[in-house]
Amino acid sequence: MNTAAHFLANTPAQLLPARELMAFTLASHIMLVPFGVALPFITLVMHYRGLRKNDPVAMLLARRWSAVMAVQFAVGIVTGTVLSLEFGLLWPGMMGRWGDVFGLGFGVEAWAFFLEAILIAIYLYGWRRLKPRTHFWLAVPLPLTALMGAFGIIAANSWMNTPQGFTLDASGKPVNVDVQQAIFTPMFGPQYWHFVVAMFLTAGYVVAGVYAVGWLRGRRDRYHRLGFTVPFTVAAILTPVQFVLGDAIARAVFHKQPIKFAATELVWKTDTHVPEYMFGRLQEDGSIKGGLKIPQLDSILAGFSPKTKVTGLTSVPASDRPTVTQATIAHWAFDIMVTIGSVLILLALWYAWCWWRRRDLPKSRWFFRCAAVAGVASVITVECGWITTEVGRQPWIVYQNMRVSEAVTPTGAASLWTMFGIMVTVYVLVFGAFLGVLLKMRTRWRLADAGSARALAEGPESDTPYGPRPEPAAAVHGDHRAPGSDL
Repeated sequence: MNTAAHFLANTPAQLLPARELMAFTLASHIMLVPFGVALPFITLVMHYRGLRKNDPVAMLLARRWSAVMAVQFAVGIVTGTVLSLEFGLLWPGMMGRWGDVFGLGFGVEAWAFFLEAILIAIYLYGWRRLKPRTHFWLAVPLPLTALMGAFGIIAANSWMNTPQGFTLDASGKPVNVDVQQAIFTPMFGPQYWHFVVAMFLTAGYVVAGVYAVGWLRGRRDRYHRLGFTVPFTVAAILTPVQFVLGDAIARAVFHKQPIKFAATELVWKTDTHVPEYMFGRLQEDGSIKGGLKIPQLDSILAGFSPKTKVTGLTSVPASDRPTVTQATIAHWAFDIMVTIGSVLILLALWYAWCWWRRRDLPKSRWFFRCAAVAGVASVITVECGWITTEVGRQPWIVYQNMRVSEAVTPTGAASLWTMFGIMVTVYVLVFGAFLGVLLKMRTRWRLADAGSARALAEGPESDTPYGPRPEPAAAVHGDHRAPGSDL
């Protein structure tokens, strides 16, 4: 019997639907997280520019982005709450035994959600009602609450990867909990900064991509230029930083989670001079089918020397390591993430070169095509990062302390599959409504821009966010603007 068949034969029937449900809701929620974490900061950067330079275009963009931020936050609360409930419903074995050790992270995240909701409400209310600088400074804590939410969830996840801060009694229950150690685990620092920077550059590329599409459709006004330049600059600056942080977290995994590293790099036997495989599929006998083999590179990347010894999957029993399928999934996710990150560095360098030479955006339409795609590509890297983290840790839900099969709910598989179908339906409706609201907001903004006589003459930047609102005349003038994206 091969290892995959052995794995399936020795796991509860409800494990697969529980995993699929958790994976689906997590993958859906993670698409919103970059905007919850980073969009407040990008919005305030634009807001600050508007105040400092008395720039009505920047102020208009900040006001509109704040509306998008609020809608995204509302949807994120729904999907985030579902995930929190699923921890208790799907994995009661983990929460029942280990909740007192690492549960503080979830508490921090909950407080961050409440604070962020209050601050977003104040920020939205403040447009046209508060003095400009008072309004801005009241919003300054908003990005900090977003970072606090990320702190909480990464603290919990990093503990699951490198659990510490407790001792086990005779019955195997954790006692003598040290909260500080449980939060600041060996993987916390590398994971937190890698995650936060990923959120910022992803949000930057996605927002810039919206205006890149408008630029490609002929919208060459200052509104689209500024809407592209500010978030893209944030993302471009952080892209090489993220590459360095990614290398650091990979090396931390090599030292702290050697079996996960072996799965991610498809290392079958412990050895030195280990080659690096780009893609490829691990076979039951330890061979690798397909992919690009680069001799000795894996050892060099792990320890800066081809003589570095890399732990292989066979160093532990088959029951204590990912299956060949899981290892291949983690490996592909990691390689896709690295490949996209490398391409984004080239795009950032292209942008930096043109700005250094001419203090202007690149002229090539190919640059804006790539910039438009970069947002989607960044979201894919975020998904791949979580796949690598979670699948590479298998079969452990708490690394080397509790298996996933020991934590899963006793609820029947049929009920979980039914719940999975319901959740897919609900999420399709929720995300469809989210997209519909964004498109409706875009249409309303285009009509508002076209409806002002001054906007028709000078562009959308005339509608400032402080002072009396101009009377719309969209019904008279119609939408005379060229097609493009006006978020």
